[in-house]
Amino acid sequence: MPSSDSRFRPALAAAATLALAACSPTFNWREVPIADDGLVVLLPCKADRADRALPLGAESVQVDMAGCETGGATFAVAHASAESPAQAEAWLRAWRAATRSQLGEAQMTEAPAVLKRAIAAPAPVRLDAQPPQKGAAPVQVLWFAQSKKNGGVALYQATVLGRPSAPEAATTFFEGLRLP
Repeated sequence: MPSSDSRFRPALAAAATLALAACSPTFNWREVPIADDGLVVLLPCKADRADRALPLGAESVQVDMAGCETGGATFAVAHASAESPAQAEAWLRAWRAATRSQLGEAQMTEAPAVLKRAIAAPAPVRLDAQPPQKGAAPVQVLWFAQSKKNGGVALYQATVLGRPSAPEAATTFFEGLRLP
């Protein structure tokens, strides 16, 4: 007759296996604040930061970025600060157009999106793109904005470039965007 310890070993082994699978070293999720406007994102790896001038229409706009690459994909958030809602609307329209032009012949689907606490104008927009070349990296983008206390508008572009090795990674990233 088996001892009571041996009856529990398979259950303990199964529980340990599930726990180890949940702690993937590839996707080590962490909260990362973006700029000083309050957005917090979940990134699956240690964030690298950079800033650059981005041509948006007739203007060159300073954009700061945080992102990382792991599990076959790049996860990134870019941020810019507009002085007014009208400027934010123009910049976001130009940002979307620039992104679409960079994707060239990709099959693109753009649709309204929802993000808790994002402002309605400019409205959140989601873009999913699949390049026509076999094996080329798909792109998922979410643009959104938030009002700032000084009357300005913080603009954001959240992007997943590639096919993450964990199917739920892109969903975790986009659902992990939190505005104050």
